[in-house]
Amino acid sequence: MDFATIQLEIADGAAKLTLDRPDRLNSFTVEMHTEVSRALEAVSKSDARVLVLTGAGRGFCAGQDLSDRAVAPGGDGVDLGESLDKRYNPLVRRLASLEMPVICAVNGVAAGAGANIALACDIVIAARSAKFIQSFANIGLIPDSGGTWMLPRLAGQARAMGLALTGEPLTAERAGAWGLIWKCVDDDKLAEEVNTLAAKFAAAPTKGLAATKKLIRAAWISSFEDHLHIERATQSELGRTSDYKEGVSAFMEKRTPRFTGS
Repeated sequence: MDFATIQLEIADGAAKLTLDRPDRLNSFTVEMHTEVSRALEAVSKSDARVLVLTGAGRGFCAGQDLSDRAVAPGGDGVDLGESLDKRYNPLVRRLASLEMPVICAVNGVAAGAGANIALACDIVIAARSAKFIQSFANIGLIPDSGGTWMLPRLAGQARAMGLALTGEPLTAERAGAWGLIWKCVDDDKLAEEVNTLAAKFAAAPTKGLAATKKLIRAAWISSFEDHLHIERATQSELGRTSDYKEGVSAFMEKRTPRFTGS
């Protein structure tokens, strides 16, 4: 597939989607949203069993490219809700519901919607030099793309409030300590760390990982009793998969399992 604003590679069971507007810190335009949507559709129909999302150049994503929907001083406003309905909300929903692990490799600044798109992924690994910035307060907006929902759940209300109201940059190291992300690594180790994990997931029992992802996310909104029923139904389904049979056989035979994702 030909793209102008992103790159998509699929090989050895792993897909890598790179936001590729480095001169604009990979900020989103309508065109980029359209291409990312096409890419995610292609990934979902491919043989990929893990997705890596990252950015080109010195940043991950600076959120919305404001020049793509410029508002002149004193001019008419714009309906930002329409942009969320058509573009950002479908994107974060897609990342959260994709039936495979989604790793976000934050290679630099993640600001505005870029920060919350990263946090919508299943596992976030950030370079030590990276920063997360809820920059919405600086232009009179709220943290969108799931920001006001995810931040208090991941970091607690006090920290979420501080990040959202001040727009103060959060270092990758502190984001790891606060539990917003999975891991902070030295810049020169980021690619190695992400590639190793992606290879692990590409050879893992994908249905089980996808179900685990779904249930952990559902736990944020379901009761304990309801969740026990969901676990029971899910485990009943997974017990019939080829990967479960292979996992048990490999354990009993003391060999490395050969999972197929089925």
